[in-house]
Amino acid sequence: MRRSWCLSLATLAVAGSTLLATSAAEASSAPPTPGHIAVQPGGLVTGLTQPFAAQGHKNATSTNWSGYAVTGSGLTSVSASWVEPTGHCSSSGSQYSSFWVGLDGYNSNSVEQTGSSVDCHSGKPKYYAWYEMFPAYPVNFGNAVKPGDHFSASVVYKAGGKFTMKITDSTEHWTHSITKTSTTAKRSSAEVIVEAPSSSTGVLPLADFGKVSVTASKVNGSAIGNHHAVKITMKSGGTTKDTVTALSHGTNFSATWKHA
Repeated sequence: MRRSWCLSLATLAVAGSTLLATSAAEASSAPPTPGHIAVQPGGLVTGLTQPFAAQGHKNATSTNWSGYAVTGSGLTSVSASWVEPTGHCSSSGSQYSSFWVGLDGYNSNSVEQTGSSVDCHSGKPKYYAWYEMFPAYPVNFGNAVKPGDHFSASVVYKAGGKFTMKITDSTEHWTHSITKTSTTAKRSSAEVIVEAPSSSTGVLPLADFGKVSVTASKVNGSAIGNHHAVKITMKSGGTTKDTVTALSHGTNFSATWKHA
C-alpha cells in the first residue's frame, strides 16, 4: 500500500477576515495534517487536507470539516451521539462523508478519533464504522452499519498517554472499545465533526448524506456549548458544502448536505 500526503492552497474566513493557508510548494516538507484518512477502492490509502479554522472565534469555515470544535489545554474527553444518515448516491463517480468525535486535530498534527461513514461508489452507498490514531492508518470495523442506526461514541484520555476510543451501534447491538497510546498528542482541541475526506489531489466530493442529527455533544463531561465552541461550516471557494445549525441545549445540532 502507498501513502501520499498533501497540503492544498486554501482560505479561511473567520469573523469577516480571510487568512491564507500555506501553499503546497511551501508545505512540501511539512508533516501530514490531521483528520480521517479516506480508504479508496482498491485499498489505496491517501492523506488529506487540514481544516483551516482559527482559535478564539465563534464561527469558521473549513474546506473539509463542519460541526463544532473546542480549543484549550489538557482536554480529556469528547462524546456525542448521532443517527447514521442515508446516502443518496448518483450513478457515477465516488463521494465520501464521515461523522466522528475526536481529540486534537483542530490546531495540531495528530487526532484520536472514531466514527462512522457513508461513501458512494458506482451509485451504491457503503456504510461502515472505524477508529483512527492519525497519522496512523485507520481501522475499519467489520460490523454491519445501516442507515438509521443509532451511534454513540467517545474518545477519553487516560494517564500515560493512553486514549480509549469507544463506539456503539445500539441498533445493530455491537460495541468496540480500543485503547492506543500516543506520547505526542497535545490534547489541545476536541471536536464533533462531519467531514469530507481527501486524497493526494485534494478534498474529495462530499457524499450526499441528506441530514445528520447529532445529540449529547460533550467535552470534558459537560455540554460542548459550555466551552466556547467554534461553529465550523464546510465551504470551498464560494461553494457551501453543508450547513450547520446553532447548538440546541448546548449539545445538539444538525448538518445538512448542500453540494459535493
